[in-house]
Amino acid sequence: MPRLLSFAVFVATWWIASLLIGDAKLPPPPIVLAATVTEAKSGALFFNLGATLARVALAFVLAMSLGSAIGYLMGRVRLADRICDPWLILLLNLPALVVIVLAYIWAGLTEAAAIAAIAVNKLPTAVVTLREGARALDASLDDMATVFAIPRWRAFRHVVLPQLAPYIAAAARSGLSLVWKIVLVAELLGRPNGVGFEIGVAFQLFDIPLLLAYSLSFAAVVLVIETLLVQPFEVRLSRWRPRAA
Repeated sequence: MPRLLSFAVFVATWWIASLLIGDAKLPPPPIVLAATVTEAKSGALFFNLGATLARVALAFVLAMSLGSAIGYLMGRVRLADRICDPWLILLLNLPALVVIVLAYIWAGLTEAAAIAAIAVNKLPTAVVTLREGARALDASLDDMATVFAIPRWRAFRHVVLPQLAPYIAAAARSGLSLVWKIVLVAELLGRPNGVGFEIGVAFQLFDIPLLLAYSLSFAAVVLVIETLLVQPFEVRLSRWRPRAA
């Protein structure tokens, strides 16, 4: 119910703003809905949403896998932390636009370059979060695993991973929100399809209904994924935490 109320307030505010500003600058909901239906009927909407989601999934998995491994290594091995820390600081402060442009210049306007650029932009946030998680591991539990001669893989799975779970969830949540934004920039600059590409075309044609149709459709997909996948995943990983009274 609160979400429906929030949605109703959003639509009402949008409609009122459209009346005040004018249809040319802010089309009302029915016009944008008609543009969305037209794109959906042609199949273009679903094709471009699928292309964007595929890039998000590939870049996210790549960045989380590498970032988690590097972050865990940096948190457990002091030498690795000292060696990698300058590179981590550089990546954290390097603008996403620079990474994307350089990737396209060095590797060409290819799918691999786009996914790599998106992953590199997300990578440092995962590294930082997992490094802090590795530093916060309980040393007494490591000693317990050693005393009971638990094999390394079993100790990692049953002792280390449960402690890292909240950090993994935090890295996934923040990283996914970052990937959503960067993938549109990568598509806008160098891909022939996707939501970002279509938004760029709509901007060039000054087609505001089409621009809003793709923007809001993408936002709706993001909300659905957040509600049905990300939030339940985060709750599951944090279920060991005591709940507030």
